[in-house]
Amino acid sequence: MTELTQYVYAFDKANEPIARAKDGDEFSFRTLDCYSGQVCTEEDIVGESFNFSRTNPATGPLYVEGAMPGDVLVVDVLSVEVADKGAVTTIPNIGPLYDRCVDRTRILPVKDGKTELGGLSIPINPMIGVMGVAPAGEPIACGYAGKHGGNMDSKKLTAGSRVYLPVQVEGALLQMGDIHAVMGDCELCGTGLEIGGVITVRVSVLKGRKLDWPVIETADAWHVVSARKDYTSALIDASAQMQELVCAAYGLDPTDAYLYLSLEGDVCINQGCQPCPVEIVLRISVPKRSDKPLL
Repeated sequence: MTELTQYVYAFDKANEPIARAKDGDEFSFRTLDCYSGQVCTEEDIVGESFNFSRTNPATGPLYVEGAMPGDVLVVDVLSVEVADKGAVTTIPNIGPLYDRCVDRTRILPVKDGKTELGGLSIPINPMIGVMGVAPAGEPIACGYAGKHGGNMDSKKLTAGSRVYLPVQVEGALLQMGDIHAVMGDCELCGTGLEIGGVITVRVSVLKGRKLDWPVIETADAWHVVSARKDYTSALIDASAQMQELVCAAYGLDPTDAYLYLSLEGDVCINQGCQPCPVEIVLRISVPKRSDKPLL
Protein backbone atom coordinates (compact mmCIF):
# COMPACT_ATOMS: atom_id res chain seq x y z
CA MET A 1 0.00 0.00 0.00
CA THR A 2 1.28 3.47 -0.88
CA GLU A 3 2.13 5.72 2.06
CA LEU A 4 1.97 9.49 1.57
CA THR A 5 4.39 11.71 3.52
CA GLN A 6 4.32 15.22 2.01
CA TYR A 7 2.84 18.00 4.15
CA VAL A 8 1.05 21.24 3.29
CA TYR A 9 -0.51 23.95 5.42
CA ALA A 10 -3.48 25.00 3.28
CA PHE A 11 -6.17 23.44 1.16
CA ASP A 12 -5.36 24.91 -2.23
CA LYS A 13 -6.27 23.94 -5.79
CA ALA A 14 -2.69 24.90 -6.74
CA ASN A 15 -1.19 22.21 -4.48
CA GLU A 16 0.60 19.68 -6.65
CA PRO A 17 -0.76 16.13 -6.15
CA ILE A 18 1.76 13.70 -4.70
CA ALA A 19 -0.16 10.61 -5.83
CA ARG A 20 -3.16 9.58 -7.90
CA ALA A 21 -5.92 7.19 -6.88
CA LYS A 22 -8.53 5.22 -8.75
CA ASP A 23 -11.97 4.37 -7.42
CA GLY A 24 -11.55 1.89 -4.57
CA ASP A 25 -7.82 2.46 -4.01
CA GLU A 26 -6.38 2.43 -0.49
CA PHE A 27 -3.70 4.81 0.75
CA SER A 28 -1.96 5.53 4.04
CA PHE A 29 -1.34 9.13 5.13
CA ARG A 30 1.55 9.53 7.58
CA THR A 31 0.83 12.66 9.58
CA LEU A 32 2.69 15.07 11.83
CA ASP A 33 1.13 16.34 15.03
CA CYS A 34 -0.62 19.71 14.83
CA TYR A 35 2.56 21.51 15.98
CA SER A 36 4.72 20.06 13.15
CA GLY A 37 7.07 18.67 15.78
CA GLN A 38 7.66 22.02 17.51
CA VAL A 39 6.43 20.68 20.87
CA CYS A 40 8.57 17.79 22.12
CA THR A 41 9.00 18.50 25.84
CA GLU A 42 7.03 20.19 28.59
CA GLU A 43 9.42 23.14 28.29
CA ASP A 44 8.11 23.78 24.76
CA ILE A 45 5.36 26.30 25.43
CA VAL A 46 2.90 27.47 22.79
CA GLY A 47 3.36 31.20 23.33
CA GLU A 48 3.97 34.43 21.46
CA SER A 49 7.27 33.17 19.97
CA PHE A 50 5.64 30.00 18.63
CA ASN A 51 5.54 29.62 14.82
CA PHE A 52 1.81 29.38 14.20
CA SER A 53 2.34 29.27 10.43
CA ARG A 54 3.50 25.66 10.89
CA THR A 55 0.39 24.38 12.66
CA ASN A 56 -2.17 21.84 11.47
CA PRO A 57 -0.13 20.29 8.64
CA ALA A 58 -2.08 18.02 6.31
CA THR A 59 -0.61 15.15 4.32
CA GLY A 60 -1.34 15.20 0.60
CA PRO A 61 -2.92 16.10 -1.66
CA LEU A 62 -4.16 12.92 -3.30
CA TYR A 63 -5.69 13.29 -6.76
CA VAL A 64 -8.72 11.01 -7.17
CA GLU A 65 -9.42 10.12 -10.77
CA GLY A 66 -12.98 10.75 -11.90
CA ALA A 67 -13.77 13.22 -9.12
CA MET A 68 -15.27 16.35 -10.65
CA PRO A 69 -17.01 19.44 -9.25
CA GLY A 70 -20.54 18.49 -8.30
CA ASP A 71 -19.55 14.97 -7.27
CA VAL A 72 -19.01 13.68 -3.74
CA LEU A 73 -15.70 12.16 -2.61
CA VAL A 74 -16.25 9.19 -0.31
CA VAL A 75 -13.48 8.41 2.18
CA ASP A 76 -13.69 5.22 4.22
CA VAL A 77 -11.43 5.46 7.27
CA LEU A 78 -9.95 2.00 7.71
CA SER A 79 -7.60 2.70 10.61
CA VAL A 80 -6.05 5.50 12.69
CA GLU A 81 -2.76 4.52 14.33
CA VAL A 82 -1.05 6.84 16.81
CA ALA A 83 2.44 7.32 18.23
CA ASP A 84 3.37 6.40 21.79
CA LYS A 85 3.11 9.94 23.17
CA GLY A 86 1.44 13.24 22.40
CA ALA A 87 1.05 16.75 23.75
CA VAL A 88 -1.79 18.86 25.08
CA THR A 89 -1.16 22.57 25.57
CA THR A 90 -2.71 25.87 26.39
CA ILE A 91 -2.70 28.46 23.58
CA PRO A 92 -2.50 32.23 24.19
CA ASN A 93 -5.94 33.86 24.38
CA ILE A 94 -7.73 30.68 23.30
CA GLY A 95 -10.59 29.08 25.19
CA PRO A 96 -13.03 30.20 27.91
CA LEU A 97 -10.61 29.65 30.82
CA TYR A 98 -7.37 30.95 29.34
CA ASP A 99 -7.20 34.00 31.63
CA ARG A 100 -7.57 31.71 34.67
CA CYS A 101 -4.64 29.45 33.74
CA VAL A 102 -0.90 29.61 33.16
CA ASP A 103 0.88 28.63 29.94
CA ARG A 104 1.49 24.88 30.10
CA THR A 105 2.44 21.85 28.02
CA ARG A 106 1.87 18.28 29.10
CA ILE A 107 3.52 15.40 27.26
CA LEU A 108 1.31 12.36 27.79
CA PRO A 109 2.14 8.70 27.11
CA VAL A 110 -0.14 6.42 25.10
CA LYS A 111 -0.06 2.77 26.08
CA ASP A 112 -2.55 -0.11 25.96
CA GLY A 113 -5.31 2.15 24.64
CA LYS A 114 -5.00 4.70 27.43
CA THR A 115 -3.24 7.89 28.43
CA GLU A 116 -2.88 9.59 31.79
CA LEU A 117 -3.09 13.17 33.06
CA GLY A 118 -2.56 14.08 36.71
CA GLY A 119 -3.07 10.49 37.82
CA LEU A 120 -6.31 10.17 35.85
CA SER A 121 -6.47 7.27 33.39
CA ILE A 122 -8.17 8.29 30.13
CA PRO A 123 -9.18 5.87 27.34
CA ILE A 124 -8.00 7.06 23.93
CA ASN A 125 -10.25 7.42 20.88
CA PRO A 126 -7.96 8.25 17.95
CA MET A 127 -9.69 10.72 15.61
CA ILE A 128 -8.80 12.83 12.60
CA GLY A 129 -8.94 16.59 13.16
CA VAL A 130 -8.29 17.69 9.56
CA MET A 131 -9.68 16.09 6.41
CA GLY A 132 -10.84 17.86 3.30
CA VAL A 133 -10.58 18.69 -0.38
CA ALA A 134 -9.35 21.76 -2.23
CA PRO A 135 -11.75 24.71 -2.44
CA ALA A 136 -12.64 26.18 -5.82
CA GLY A 137 -11.73 29.67 -4.61
CA GLU A 138 -8.93 31.05 -2.48
CA PRO A 139 -6.72 28.75 -0.37
CA ILE A 140 -7.97 27.93 3.13
CA ALA A 141 -5.46 27.30 5.92
CA CYS A 142 -5.61 23.80 7.35
CA GLY A 143 -6.65 25.17 10.75
CA TYR A 144 -10.02 26.28 9.39
CA ALA A 145 -13.14 24.33 8.48
CA GLY A 146 -15.76 24.93 5.80
CA LYS A 147 -17.69 23.35 2.98
CA HIS A 148 -14.46 21.70 1.84
CA GLY A 149 -14.08 19.93 5.20
CA GLY A 150 -10.77 20.99 6.74
CA ASN A 151 -10.33 21.29 10.50
CA MET A 152 -13.68 19.69 11.38
CA ASP A 153 -12.36 18.37 14.71
CA SER A 154 -15.17 15.83 14.98
CA LYS A 155 -14.95 12.93 17.43
CA LYS A 156 -16.97 10.99 14.87
CA LEU A 157 -14.16 11.11 12.30
CA THR A 158 -12.38 7.94 13.36
CA ALA A 159 -11.69 4.38 12.26
CA GLY A 160 -14.82 2.82 10.81
CA SER A 161 -16.41 6.08 9.73
CA ARG A 162 -17.21 7.09 6.18
CA VAL A 163 -16.79 10.72 5.12
CA TYR A 164 -18.60 12.42 2.23
CA LEU A 165 -16.90 15.58 0.94
CA PRO A 166 -18.31 17.93 -1.72
CA VAL A 167 -15.84 17.94 -4.63
CA GLN A 168 -14.98 21.47 -5.76
CA VAL A 169 -12.06 20.96 -8.16
CA GLU A 170 -11.04 18.21 -10.57
CA GLY A 171 -9.43 15.32 -8.72
CA ALA A 172 -10.76 16.58 -5.37
CA LEU A 173 -7.20 16.90 -3.94
CA LEU A 174 -7.72 15.08 -0.65
CA GLN A 175 -5.60 16.02 2.38
CA MET A 176 -5.71 14.97 6.03
CA GLY A 177 -3.84 15.21 9.33
CA ASP A 178 -4.08 16.62 12.87
CA ILE A 179 -4.72 13.33 14.66
CA HIS A 180 -5.88 13.48 18.27
CA ALA A 181 -5.42 10.44 20.48
CA VAL A 182 -8.38 11.76 22.46
CA MET A 183 -10.41 14.99 22.42
CA GLY A 184 -13.58 16.16 24.12
CA ASP A 185 -16.37 17.79 22.15
CA CYS A 186 -15.63 21.52 21.84
CA GLU A 187 -11.88 21.06 22.52
CA LEU A 188 -12.11 23.72 25.22
CA CYS A 189 -8.45 24.74 25.50
CA GLY A 190 -7.90 24.52 21.74
CA THR A 191 -5.94 21.25 21.73
CA GLY A 192 -6.68 17.58 22.10
CA LEU A 193 -3.93 15.05 22.73
CA GLU A 194 -2.03 16.14 19.62
CA ILE A 195 -0.09 13.27 18.13
CA GLY A 196 1.48 11.94 14.96
CA GLY A 197 0.30 8.77 13.31
CA VAL A 198 -0.88 6.97 10.21
CA ILE A 199 -4.36 7.15 8.68
CA THR A 200 -5.37 4.45 6.20
CA VAL A 201 -8.34 5.16 3.94
CA ARG A 202 -10.15 3.91 0.85
CA VAL A 203 -11.45 6.46 -1.65
CA SER A 204 -14.31 6.37 -4.12
CA VAL A 205 -16.47 8.84 -6.02
CA LEU A 206 -20.23 9.30 -5.77
CA LYS A 207 -21.28 10.80 -9.08
CA GLY A 208 -23.99 13.39 -9.48
CA ARG A 209 -24.92 13.67 -5.79
CA LYS A 210 -24.80 17.26 -4.58
CA LEU A 211 -23.71 18.18 -1.07
CA ASP A 212 -23.14 21.63 0.39
CA TRP A 213 -21.45 20.46 3.61
CA PRO A 214 -19.44 17.41 4.68
CA VAL A 215 -21.30 14.39 6.05
CA ILE A 216 -19.87 11.69 8.33
CA GLU A 217 -21.51 8.28 8.47
CA THR A 218 -20.85 6.14 11.56
CA ALA A 219 -22.20 2.75 12.60
CA ASP A 220 -25.33 4.22 14.13
CA ALA A 221 -25.81 7.75 12.81
CA TRP A 222 -25.41 10.38 10.10
CA HIS A 223 -23.67 13.66 10.99
CA VAL A 224 -23.64 16.90 8.97
CA VAL A 225 -20.71 19.19 9.81
CA SER A 226 -20.83 22.96 9.30
CA ALA A 227 -18.60 25.88 10.29
CA ARG A 228 -19.39 29.57 10.65
CA LYS A 229 -18.23 32.55 12.70
CA ASP A 230 -21.25 32.27 14.98
CA TYR A 231 -23.28 29.39 16.40
CA THR A 232 -26.60 30.45 14.87
CA SER A 233 -25.27 30.57 11.32
CA ALA A 234 -23.53 27.20 11.70
CA LEU A 235 -26.71 25.67 13.12
CA ILE A 236 -28.82 26.97 10.23
CA ASP A 237 -26.41 25.61 7.62
CA ALA A 238 -26.12 22.16 9.19
CA SER A 239 -29.86 21.92 9.80
CA ALA A 240 -30.68 22.94 6.23
CA GLN A 241 -28.32 20.31 4.81
CA MET A 242 -29.74 17.62 7.08
CA GLN A 243 -33.29 18.68 6.24
CA GLU A 244 -32.52 18.29 2.54
CA LEU A 245 -31.05 14.81 3.05
CA VAL A 246 -33.97 13.70 5.22
CA CYS A 247 -36.53 14.97 2.71
CA ALA A 248 -34.90 13.04 -0.13
CA ALA A 249 -34.34 9.81 1.81
CA TYR A 250 -37.53 9.62 3.87
CA GLY A 251 -40.01 11.23 1.48
CA LEU A 252 -40.94 13.98 3.92
CA ASP A 253 -41.79 17.55 2.99
CA PRO A 254 -39.58 20.28 4.49
CA THR A 255 -41.91 20.97 7.41
CA ASP A 256 -42.26 17.34 8.47
CA ALA A 257 -38.50 16.97 8.09
CA TYR A 258 -38.07 19.96 10.41
CA LEU A 259 -40.41 18.36 12.94
CA TYR A 260 -38.49 15.08 12.63
CA LEU A 261 -35.18 16.85 13.33
CA SER A 262 -36.67 18.23 16.52
CA LEU A 263 -37.58 14.69 17.59
CA GLU A 264 -34.41 12.76 16.70
CA GLY A 265 -31.81 15.33 15.70
CA ASP A 266 -28.93 16.03 18.08
CA VAL A 267 -26.61 19.04 17.88
CA CYS A 268 -23.07 18.95 19.29
CA ILE A 269 -20.18 21.39 19.12
CA ASN A 270 -17.07 19.90 17.51
CA GLN A 271 -14.89 22.98 17.92
CA GLY A 272 -15.95 25.88 20.11
CA CYS A 273 -12.91 26.97 22.12
CA GLN A 274 -14.03 30.59 22.06
CA PRO A 275 -12.59 33.19 22.12
CA CYS A 276 -10.72 31.94 19.07
CA PRO A 277 -10.10 33.06 15.47
CA VAL A 278 -11.32 29.65 14.27
CA GLU A 279 -15.01 29.31 13.48
CA ILE A 280 -17.60 27.47 15.51
CA VAL A 281 -17.73 23.94 14.06
CA LEU A 282 -20.77 21.84 14.89
CA ARG A 283 -22.57 18.71 13.82
CA ILE A 284 -26.22 17.75 13.64
CA SER A 285 -26.87 14.01 13.86
CA VAL A 286 -29.76 11.66 13.18
CA PRO A 287 -29.88 7.91 13.82
CA LYS A 288 -29.35 5.53 10.91
CA ARG A 289 -32.24 3.56 9.47
CA SER A 290 -31.04 0.45 7.70
CA ASP A 291 -33.68 0.66 4.98
CA LYS A 292 -33.27 4.38 4.24
CA PRO A 293 -29.68 5.61 3.87
CA LEU A 294 -29.23 9.37 3.55
CA LEU A 295 -26.48 8.96 0.94
